[in-house]
Amino acid sequence: MTRSLTGLSDLAGRYDALLSDVWGVIHNGRESFAGPCEALARWRETVGPVVLISNSPRPSAEVIVQLDGLGVPREAWSALVTSGDVTRTLLAGRAPGPAYRLGPERDAPLYAGLGLDFVPLDAAKFIACTGPVDDDVETPEDYRDLLTAAAARALPMICANPDKVVQRGDRLVYCGGALAELYETLGGTAIMAGKPYAPIYAASLAKAAELAGAPTPTGRVLAIGDGVGTDIAGANAQGLDVLFIAAGIHGAEARGPDGRLDDAAVERLLAAAGAHAAYAMSDLAW
Repeated sequence: MTRSLTGLSDLAGRYDALLSDVWGVIHNGRESFAGPCEALARWRETVGPVVLISNSPRPSAEVIVQLDGLGVPREAWSALVTSGDVTRTLLAGRAPGPAYRLGPERDAPLYAGLGLDFVPLDAAKFIACTGPVDDDVETPEDYRDLLTAAAARALPMICANPDKVVQRGDRLVYCGGALAELYETLGGTAIMAGKPYAPIYAASLAKAAELAGAPTPTGRVLAIGDGVGTDIAGANAQGLDVLFIAAGIHGAEARGPDGRLDDAAVERLLAAAGAHAAYAMSDLAW
């Protein structure tokens, strides 16, 4: 049974480190959330390390610039690990390719220094995907013909962002994971290293151990996130307790008309996905 919390401080004596999601928990892509940022800063100051664990397809150095621009205080986190960081290892193992690149120009830092050759689809050995080229207007259906052709050639897809949707301001936009999902329904193979997959958790736990000076037992690490299929499922697979934030991408399903956490709705949402969360809050707070 998921326990509703009034504040993160209720767990200060129970856990030593946090692995916190970014989009939907501390910002929405347009602005940072003051209360959640303060909660993480208080944890870091009084309890232990806060490792941000993001499905951004860009390397962590690029995401740090984004966080600064959104006003997320440096005091709110100790380290950052992105899906882009761990996906670079997958891409490096296939260099020089050649590869077909699918995604917006802003994700170009993912490929820096890897020595990949980018070619048209009919000459590629695999697809390197970060998401739709224009996620403001495009949907996975815009890529059905391209992905059908790729699946017919049995090209593997390396997808750098397993998220299917992400919150941007007051709307949801499609991400790489939605393209990977469609590709798999067409008979293609998608390979991912971000949440909910193990590589990003291994890197994040290693970072937490580095910060603490010793490995933290998994029973003393709390994961925080708003995505049932990524944050919650990934934490479940790694044996980590998880705090579900209902104000993110599942807000319409997990909160009542008054905007407050609906305990019964949360239980239904998690059960439908075969997932479980130890705790839940509407918005992260101290």
